[in-house]
Amino acid sequence: MDQVLPTTTRNAVSKRNGGELRALAGRWGIYVFLVFFIILAGILAPSFLHPDNLSNLVIQLVPLALVAVGQSLVILVRGLDLSVSSVMATAAVVGTSFAGTAHPELPTIVVAIIIGGLTGVVNGLLVTKRQVSPFLATLASMIVLQGLRFAWTHGAPTGAMPPFFRVIGTGRWHELPVNLLVLIPIVVIVGIVVHRTVLGRKLYITGGNPVTARLLGYRVTSITIGAYVASGVLAAIAGLVLGGYSEIVDNSVGEGFELDSIVAAVIGGFALSGGRGTVPGALAGAAVLVLVSNIVLLVGLPIQFQIILKGLVIVLAAACYRTR
Repeated sequence: MDQVLPTTTRNAVSKRNGGELRALAGRWGIYVFLVFFIILAGILAPSFLHPDNLSNLVIQLVPLALVAVGQSLVILVRGLDLSVSSVMATAAVVGTSFAGTAHPELPTIVVAIIIGGLTGVVNGLLVTKRQVSPFLATLASMIVLQGLRFAWTHGAPTGAMPPFFRVIGTGRWHELPVNLLVLIPIVVIVGIVVHRTVLGRKLYITGGNPVTARLLGYRVTSITIGAYVASGVLAAIAGLVLGGYSEIVDNSVGEGFELDSIVAAVIGGFALSGGRGTVPGALAGAAVLVLVSNIVLLVGLPIQFQIILKGLVIVLAAACYRTR
């Protein structure tokens, strides 16, 4: 008996220490990995740390970060949003449609946000009221928006974005990318709502255990629809920013962002089963994906390696998700 107790105690201590290490890795691992990635990039390509390259990195990061934050809200409530890329392209096309008017900024922003919000409402209703799987519901929305956009533009490039959005997409203010001034307030607001308010706790509980959320009296349907609406609105804003960066808009704006945003969220600590993750983690995940693309270009590898490395990052994300 005297030998059993110490052995049991040692096992308990070992399990506790292992659990604490896993918790620390799950909470801070992405940030450690991001710092390691930055150091590695600086070693492999000294030009990586040049101010101009860092500024370009931020400019490229902002659209993906906006979409990743919106996607993370949907994942938080056990959903997926594949329509974000189509919302982005549609918002950019809207921007070119108002390019010839006297003051295109306000109507472009309003119409783009309405399109993103309505897409989110449709997605949320399909998922909650009709019990359609998030994958199929948002895939259908993506295809419908794509068809409407092709019908509007006749499948051809639609022209240039208004100057206001080109400034937002590529401009700098005191060497600071202008689009960062769009990202920061949005991330701060979303971060406060998710991590410091009752609504944020409801999001986590709804995603972690919808049954418990209903027993507590939470409006699970409204909360889920709200997450999809936020994702659609943020995707629309990202589409305007990315359209300003591209300047000449076609129907492929935002292509691939639906998968990249999901990967960024999962790398950043969000569980596809819902109820777990942080907004800063989603931003860190988006930064990792942008760094991968930048390192490939700086090192001088063929563009195909960018796709290969992104695939490896996705595998790593899947492994991390499985571990969590």
